[in-house]
This record gives sequence, C-alpha cells and structure tokens, in this order.
Amino acid sequence: MTDATRRTIRTGLQALLGLLAALPLLVSTAGIPETLPGIAVALTVAGAVTRVMALPVVEQLLPAWLRTPKGDTTE
Repeated sequence: MTDATRRTIRTGLQALLGLLAALPLLVSTAGIPETLPGIAVALTVAGAVTRVMALPVVEQLLPAWLRTPKGDTTE
C-alpha cells in the first residue's frame, strides 16, 4: 500500500469521526445558522483526532498497513 493511500484512509477516518460526533446536531436542524455548532463540533473533533493520530504512541498502535513509513515527517 502506498503512503498516499495510507494518508487518504487515515484522513477519511478522521473526518468520519468528526462528522459522527456532530451528526445529532446536524440532523436536528435544517437551516445553515442552526448547523454552525454542528459544523464546529465536526471540525474540532476531526482536528483533535488528527493531532492524536500524529502521536508516536498512536502510530505504534496502528496496524502495520496504516502506519506512516519511518522517517516520513511530512504529515
């Protein structure tokens, strides 16, 4: 699996977790002003998950096919 594919999978997972956290707020409202808190929650959770996924401890816990190759600091 290429590094680009790994990054795509990880980014997709992070965004999905953020959207799942915000889903109740997004579903309960239909207008744009009312969904802003939901969008803020989604972005906050996605950002937090991204930061956690970048930790070396978390990197070691990931399956081998999802780990970033050693020495790659572009993430």
